[in-house]
Amino acid sequence: MMLNRRDFGKLALAAAATPASSLLAAKPNSVYGGVQIGVISYSFRDMPDAHIDAEKMLKYIIEAGASGVELMADAAEAWVGMPKELLPGAGRGGAAGASGRGASGASGATALDPAAQAEARAAAQKAAAARAETLKNWRLSVSMDKYRALRKLYNDAGVSIYCFKLEPQPAMSQEELDYIFGAAAALGATHVTRELYVNARTLTMDMAFTQRLADTALKHGIRAAYHTHEEATFKAWDAVLAQSKGNAVNMDCGHYFAGTGESPVPLIEKLHDRIASIHLKDRGKGGVPAPNLPWGQADTPIIEILQLMKKNKYTFPASVELEYQIPQGSDSVVEVKKCIEYARKALA
Repeated sequence: MMLNRRDFGKLALAAAATPASSLLAAKPNSVYGGVQIGVISYSFRDMPDAHIDAEKMLKYIIEAGASGVELMADAAEAWVGMPKELLPGAGRGGAAGASGRGASGASGATALDPAAQAEARAAAQKAAAARAETLKNWRLSVSMDKYRALRKLYNDAGVSIYCFKLEPQPAMSQEELDYIFGAAAALGATHVTRELYVNARTLTMDMAFTQRLADTALKHGIRAAYHTHEEATFKAWDAVLAQSKGNAVNMDCGHYFAGTGESPVPLIEKLHDRIASIHLKDRGKGGVPAPNLPWGQADTPIIEILQLMKKNKYTFPASVELEYQIPQGSDSVVEVKKCIEYARKALA
């Protein structure tokens, strides 16, 4: 390429915005040079109701120009009928928040009383357990036909759901795991993601659990893909990949670069046949914290990663994950569109 990375980024970020009406009139196509550029729906967290409205989420995805998505579960589960009291944020703040302010305002001693604290913790644990049981019972009642209908809604609009982000937990029953992977398969996803380490600080893995996930994934014809942050190393995924073909990689290239100071390119070459998808962001080099900046303004080799995918005909998607600070006067739809334009130019 004739342009350096920073000049290239300036061109992408200066791209003129296409009116939303034009985007909605035609199906998006963000496959460039054979590489699927998508977006994780988390990127639109600043947009109204995005986290609980799958149809509004679809609108934001289309306006940003993405034809593929890693769909986080909240909007999907709301769309298939999750009761309002189970939706994210339900039962938090409000009366509880007012009660908390009242206790601290009336008496600092009351707030610090050990017996009162123990009672409050016990009540919170009981409420959390009751909510978890209610959520489990609801999930096990959901027909997969509802997820297939959601898949059709997205597919008819030109958007594929290649990944489902409803993180399996070690305490879940087998029925709950079947619900997660069954829903993902019904949506057309090829993988479900979760964190690789049950304890990122100590880099603790639960190999019995990853075996359960691999077995469940294969049962539903998909894979369990493991995500990491700055704690990742070149060999981080070796154990789970050796364990089963049902285990795969969801690599965050920006976090890997920030944590190791090394280009992700050699690791992508090493793991390419076991990568389910990657996340793209532009972070600085060498340790944490490292800046997360608009694409082309930090040091993550995004262009090199995308050109490698194009050259070697890798088929896994690359998801835009918008984590840099949104400039004043902009929003996540505009910024994701800039990232997709950056990728398009990199793959031209």
